[in-house]
Amino acid sequence: MTCKHLSKLEQELIHKAIKITYRGQAWGDNCREWVYFECIFVDLEQTMKRLELNQEKLEIHSHYGTHDGQEHGLVCKSCKDAIMGIHPASMEQGKFLKYV
Repeated sequence: MTCKHLSKLEQELIHKAIKITYRGQAWGDNCREWVYFECIFVDLEQTMKRLELNQEKLEIHSHYGTHDGQEHGLVCKSCKDAIMGIHPASMEQGKFLKYV
């Protein structure tokens, strides 16, 4: 499970049966538990407000690499956990579930 700052979002995604594609320590010691979901987060600011997530602890992270992968989601600055989806620029529209 991710930290308390991300747990509401993680639980909601799991409850909606959105597929987890990876769970674990993604990039090294600066990461604790990162969970990747098969969806595109359309408006993370609205998602944080809707779920009443602590916006002071979380930051939107977006990486669209041409050689080293892609991701888009939320990172907890305190606990080093993250919830990631597919970068919006990397997928054809309609191929993956868009999540608000």
